[in-house]
Formats: sequence, structure tokens, C-alpha cells
Amino acid sequence: MAKNSDYFGLGRLVSIILAIIPVTAWILGALTRFKEGKIVAGIIRLIGLGFILWVVDIVLMILNGRILRLLNV
Repeated sequence: MAKNSDYFGLGRLVSIILAIIPVTAWILGALTRFKEGKIVAGIIRLIGLGFILWVVDIVLMILNGRILRLLNV
């Protein structure tokens, strides 16, 4: 398992596949932020900018294996 990938340390290929599926990406993105203790960022991922963050997360997951950290609160 890759230490530097998001989505709970799953491998990079698995994380990319999960990022492509919209609902899965939104839920796992929010859960990842909640796990990091970033409550506001997790709520924004759930109710706020879902589609925009989804597209950006796909690109970033392919390029560097991490989701966007837009808000560190």
C-alpha cells in the first residue's frame, strides 16, 4: 500500500478508479478530510463544490496521488 496516496492508503491505481466515480469520490473525499480532523473542509466537500472538486481531484489523483487540500480548517 502506498503511504502517499489518499483514500485511506489504498494503492494509487485503486484511488484513481475510485476518484473517477462521482459519488464515491465525493464521499471518500469528505471522509478523508474528516479523518484528518478538517470538519469544515469535509462538510464543504459534501454539500458545497462537489462537481468542481471532483474534476480537480481526478486530475490531481492522476498527477500526484493526492486530493486537493483547498481548505485546512
